Amino acid sequence: MATIKIKQVKSKIKCPKDQKLTLEALGLRKLNAVVEHEATPQILGMVTKVRHLVKVID
Repeated sequence: MATIKIKQVKSKIKCPKDQKLTLEALGLRKLNAVVEHEATPQILGMVTKVRHLVKVID
């Protein structure tokens, strides 16, 4: 399965709690942090939920 790199580009300070928890579940704890995950439907759904806070890097 393909892997994707996800980078947090915006702060989570004024976001709803569910979006903060989604970022934590993805492993993004600091601004400009980059994590690598397999492109499963669950991970892609989480990325879609916080798409305004993250950027997918090729």
